[in-house]
Amino acid sequence: MTETASTLSDTSTWLPLDGLAPGFDENKAATVGDLHGREIALDGPDGPLLTARFAGTRIEWDRGVDDCETFLVDEGLYYTQFHPADRPREAVSLFLDLRDGRALVVTTTINETGTPRVTQRFQPATIRDAEVTGTEPAPTRSLIGRRAMWIYSAEHAYEHVYLSPHWYTWQCLAGPEKGLADTDENSAYQLRPGIFVFTWREKVIPCASVTVADHRDVHRLRSHGVLFGLDETGAGSTHFTFGAHGRLLSNTVHPEEYDPAL
Repeated sequence: MTETASTLSDTSTWLPLDGLAPGFDENKAATVGDLHGREIALDGPDGPLLTARFAGTRIEWDRGVDDCETFLVDEGLYYTQFHPADRPREAVSLFLDLRDGRALVVTTTINETGTPRVTQRFQPATIRDAEVTGTEPAPTRSLIGRRAMWIYSAEHAYEHVYLSPHWYTWQCLAGPEKGLADTDENSAYQLRPGIFVFTWREKVIPCASVTVADHRDVHRLRSHGVLFGLDETGAGSTHFTFGAHGRLLSNTVHPEEYDPAL
């Protein structure tokens, strides 16, 4: 049946997060074991933040031992994702820059109420006993004005339009959500020149995403990420990692007096 404007606008029919999961991870990168056997302690502005020891596909940290996945983003730059067993309504995204001695911890939390229902906390840190160079991971406006296409699998494709420091628009180009679009909250942090942590928080489906996206080659964008939120029952959670290949479609340049990036 052909979708009409009225059915596309009926958000009660939109897929729950667990309905999107099958096949969405087709373009996920292979995990790496480069951190196996390493213990890394992170210090935030107010003191010790987190200590973790990597053992294969497990992370031993301050709150216990959990399964994890680690991806290589760039030379010496790693992304580790895990879902703490003792706090099932939280997910942790850990970005470690071993070259520059810096890190960023993103904690995603499912709340009891609120819009958006799923929120995120960002904590820049340094790696203890490492030589710290470069600049601290910090909010960036570098993506504003870009329109990018992301292909998650042979069946799933979306475009993103980065509007402002607070908003971005997504549209599904292929897959079970084809034709759906919305404008949601986002946050962007720069890890290295051209490499960004880009996150979003949806208001219709109670979920959020954390991605790390390499924009250095506009013809060959690459991202790794996670989606986390409530499942269809509203009682449990869904947590799954994915990856995407992409390309820059266009770049909008606003007159200076109207530029949302300024």
